[in-house]
Amino acid sequence: MTAEIITIGDEILIGQTIDTNSAFIAKEFNKIGISIFQITTVQDDKEHILKALKEAEDNADIVIITGGLGPTKDDITKRTLCEYFNDVLVEDKAVLQNVEYLFSKYIKTPISDINRHQALVPSKCKVLMNRYGTAPGMWMEKNGRVFVSLPGVPYEMKALIENEVIPLLRKTYSFPYIKHKTLLTYGLGESAIAGRIEDFEDSLPDFIKLAYLPSLGRVKLRLSAKSMDEKLVEYEMEKQVDKLIPLVEDIFVGFEDDMSIEQIIGSRLTDVGETLSIAESCTGGRIAQAFTANSGASQYFKGSLVTYATEAKINVLKLSEEEIEQNSVVSRQVAEAMANNVRKLFNTDYGLSTTGNAGPTKGDSHAEVGTVWIAIATKDKVISKVFNFSNHREKVIMKATNKAFEMLLKEISKK
Repeated sequence: MTAEIITIGDEILIGQTIDTNSAFIAKEFNKIGISIFQITTVQDDKEHILKALKEAEDNADIVIITGGLGPTKDDITKRTLCEYFNDVLVEDKAVLQNVEYLFSKYIKTPISDINRHQALVPSKCKVLMNRYGTAPGMWMEKNGRVFVSLPGVPYEMKALIENEVIPLLRKTYSFPYIKHKTLLTYGLGESAIAGRIEDFEDSLPDFIKLAYLPSLGRVKLRLSAKSMDEKLVEYEMEKQVDKLIPLVEDIFVGFEDDMSIEQIIGSRLTDVGETLSIAESCTGGRIAQAFTANSGASQYFKGSLVTYATEAKINVLKLSEEEIEQNSVVSRQVAEAMANNVRKLFNTDYGLSTTGNAGPTKGDSHAEVGTVWIAIATKDKVISKVFNFSNHREKVIMKATNKAFEMLLKEISKK
C-alpha cells in the first residue's frame, strides 16, 4: 500500500518551521508496510489544498494531512475538507467536552467561542480524540481512499499516529512484513564500498534491497526486506547480514538499530572501566555533545574543553606559546599537546583533541583551509593524524567529528 503526506502551512514554505512531521509519519508507516509515495507541502490556501487532495487521491491509498487545524481564521483545513467531501461542519460533543476539560485543567486564560469551535468537525468523519490539544484528528473515506487530517503540533500528531491512526489502519488493512538492518561503516567512501560488495549486491533476493546512505566520513548500508511471509524475511535477512559483514569487517562498527558509534565507544570504555576527556578547537564541542547526549555518559566521559582561540589553548590547556608560534596552532605538536594536557587535567585514560582550519579564512593558522589534526593520548603514547576535509566549513567540521570517533574506536578496540 502507498500513502501520501500533505503538510499545510505557510510557515513551512518560508523556512520558518522545519517539517519534522513527515519524517516521523514516514518512519512509522514504513514499520507496518506502507510505502510513502510522495510528500507535499502546500500553502494555507483553499485552492492549493483542494488540488493537493485530488492529486493525492490519484496517487495513494492513504492520505495523511497535517496542519491548519487551529482555531484562527488562517487555519482553513476543516472548511476545505468539507468542500472536498461535500460535507458540513457539526459540533462533536465529546470533542467539546475535551476542549473544555483542557482549558479548565491546563490553560489559565478563559475559554472563548473561538476555542469551542475546535469541536466543529465534518459530519462524515470519524473523530480521533486528541488528548494533548484541542484540535481532533479526523478520519474520512472517499472512492476507496482513506484521508486522515491531524494537527500540525508534533507531539499531538505523534500521539494520534501511534494511538489512533496506526491501530485503525491495522484493523482496516493487511500489511506486508518489513524489516530493515543498517550497518554503520567508517573510513571508506561509498564508491569504494560499492566496488567491494558488488557481487553480494547482485546476488540479493528480489525482496531484499540494499541502500547506500553516505554522510561525511561514514556510510550506512541499509538492507530492507518486504514480504507477506514474516519467517522468510527474518531468515533471509539474518543470512544476508552474515554474508555482508565479512566483506566490510575492517570498517564495520555496529548496527544503527543497536547503538551509534559514540554509544559503542562509551559501552566499551565502561566495560573496561576506562575514561575519556576531550579538547576541541575546530569541532567546537560537537564531539563532547554527541557523548553527553547519551544517558550514563558520566561513567566514562569526565569533561571537555573548547579551546577555540589560541589564547585559550595557552591559558587554559597550558600549551607553550613558543611551541604554537614555532609550529602553528594547526599542527601535530599542538594537537598532541592538547590531547596530553586534557588527559592529565581530567586524569583520564584517554585524551582526544582536534585542531584545524575549517575556514573560510585561515585565522590564526598558516595551514590551508580544511586541514585538521586529530590526536589521541594515553598514559603510554600519543598518536596523531592530519587530514584535509575540503574547503566547506560545515563539511570540515562534520568530517573531523566523524573521523575522531573512528580513530578513537579503533584505538580502544586494540585492547
